[in-house]
Amino acid sequence: MKKILSVNAGSSSLKFKIFAMPAETVIASGKFERIGIEHPLVEIKYGDGQKFSEEAKVKNHSEAVQILLDKLLDLKIIASYDEISGVGHRVVAGGEFFKESVVVDTNNERLIEKTFELAPLHNPANLMGIRAFKKALPHAVAVAVFDTAFHQTMPEENYLYAVPYKWYENYSVRRYGAHGTSHRYVASVAADMLGRPLKDLKLISCHLGAGASICAIKDGKSFNTSMGFTPLAGVTMATRSGDVDFSAVAYMMRKLKVKNVSQMVETLNHESGMLGISGKYSDSRDILEAAEAGDHRAYLANEIFERSVIDYIGQYTFEMGGVDGIIFTAGIGENSQETRESIVKKLAFLGINLDKVNNQTRGKNTFISTPDSKVKVMRIMTDEELLIARDTFNLAK
Repeated sequence: MKKILSVNAGSSSLKFKIFAMPAETVIASGKFERIGIEHPLVEIKYGDGQKFSEEAKVKNHSEAVQILLDKLLDLKIIASYDEISGVGHRVVAGGEFFKESVVVDTNNERLIEKTFELAPLHNPANLMGIRAFKKALPHAVAVAVFDTAFHQTMPEENYLYAVPYKWYENYSVRRYGAHGTSHRYVASVAADMLGRPLKDLKLISCHLGAGASICAIKDGKSFNTSMGFTPLAGVTMATRSGDVDFSAVAYMMRKLKVKNVSQMVETLNHESGMLGISGKYSDSRDILEAAEAGDHRAYLANEIFERSVIDYIGQYTFEMGGVDGIIFTAGIGENSQETRESIVKKLAFLGINLDKVNNQTRGKNTFISTPDSKVKVMRIMTDEELLIARDTFNLAK
């Protein structure tokens, strides 16, 4: 039996699972939420229904890694670090360098560094985690699993930008997408729920969290996706703007007398999205609570977020010539019944009716559309960690 640690770091979160392989039995799982935000929370589930939970001061992902390793020992989940034979890491962007999962050696670390510009909120944190775990667990095989790999199947007309073609030839400027591991996993689960082969389905996967992306999945492959050259593009997100006219950015650079483009990219990544509109909140839960209390800008932030999701669902429905199923997954998609209900109601023109009872259930995969709906809508709990563990186990062999 091998113990594999799967690590999935988001822009403000870190999820993990420890698997006994090849049985794929979960020994422990947990998450860090609101990293770098007020009231960060640490949760670890292990043993026979045991649970550890507390608020902890977690300023960044490096601190989260050390807290995690310490707690695994303190809670006797592992007796020593030697029990862990491999650590698999989700890495958002592989650029043109990585088309599949790889063992992380010194050369691959340098290549991941070259992808920082493609995912400035994630890849630096991902590599920080890789190095922290390699230092603490030098005997364990480190594996990087790239979100962009799933999107390598997109046709040229969907991944190329209408800019000088030499930009792509010389500098690899194209749409890479993200969240590919999540989209790949939930698509396979959706096919099982629908009782049909994945290759015969047209699906739209909505990975909605602090980072959010929509993916059109046709014939079992990624056909199009909302995130672009970096995870900044696409739908409105917690702190990221999503799609924005570059001329507006150039205009504001002149108005604000900003000469450094990196400063504007920083603003679009960290000070925009729902935080930029509301002026106060980046977490969807805080946004919804404030909107319910009458905060107009919080209401507006949520409305813009939801409408951006609907825009992509409509686009991909037409591009694929129809849709069989729509999937909600990730932090907001899995847990916010208010967001799901609001979006589904706005999709009634597709012949979808909301099952309010199922939409209120938590913690399991379920249909949230009524049986007579022409398009089936599902809430599916993503499990990127399982796919990461599988790739890590296979490469560790």
